[in-house]
Amino acid sequence: MILCGVPGNYIPKVVTFWDWLGPDKIAHLIMFAAFAFSIMLGYKKEYCEYDKIYRIRLQLTSVLISAAYGGITELLQAYHVFKGRFGSVYDFFADVIGCVLGVLIFKLVFRKKIAKNSSPIQ
Repeated sequence: MILCGVPGNYIPKVVTFWDWLGPDKIAHLIMFAAFAFSIMLGYKKEYCEYDKIYRIRLQLTSVLISAAYGGITELLQAYHVFKGRFGSVYDFFADVIGCVLGVLIFKLVFRKKIAKNSSPIQ
């Protein structure tokens, strides 16, 4: 997450929405996917053992926490707290998409363990 404050003088500027697939946005996707995945990993035991409602809450919490962090870093960059960095709505979109991807990757990685521990509703 320290990378969010590194000066970005050499990062290409985004002109249109379709240009967002550049290296900067891919970096945002990867960083925030890893962040959301890490949050989910911290609750792996609970996630795999509790019911579906609890799992949905953990997924939403993970996305909201990591997306809020992304939003705060973009606001700090927009108000020039980090020298050489500029806030971008497109960066925030990439952050949020990365957060969702991180949760989806977690679900894919641990789907067998979740299925094994899930019991049918009686």
